[in-house]
Amino acid sequence: MQKKIVMAILSISLMLMSVSIFASAGWGTNWKEAQKMSAKENKPILIDFSGSDWCSWCIKLDKDVFSKVSFKKFAKKNLILFLADFPSNKKQNDAVKKQNTELAKKYGVQGYPTVLLVDSKGKVLLKTGYKSGGVRKYIKHLKDAMPKK
Repeated sequence: MQKKIVMAILSISLMLMSVSIFASAGWGTNWKEAQKMSAKENKPILIDFSGSDWCSWCIKLDKDVFSKVSFKKFAKKNLILFLADFPSNKKQNDAVKKQNTELAKKYGVQGYPTVLLVDSKGKVLLKTGYKSGGVRKYIKHLKDAMPKK
């Protein structure tokens, strides 16, 4: 009986951590949760296939676009953010590694950064990457591909 209670508490804790990661950091790492949130909130998912600690263009995209306040405001209102990271030195659990590898294979990712805008079922609306021109131009690029509400 105690074991069941402990397992239930752990399950609830993990679920709350997953939700709080989405809410606080903005970038989720659980694909199934991202899809659920996308369907529930009727927002597309922005998938960032990144080598966050070694890929210079990925780091530049984060610095020039994703870390900017205007992008964060736009994303909070319009997107579900999902990071499919392939780091060199950052620790990552095996389940996340497997999930990200499967997603990269599914979407034919061959380089980093690859950025996809997909619907809740995973249908690709836009395949892109780093774009010069800054955050405003990048937001416009995304808006042009998003379904009209």
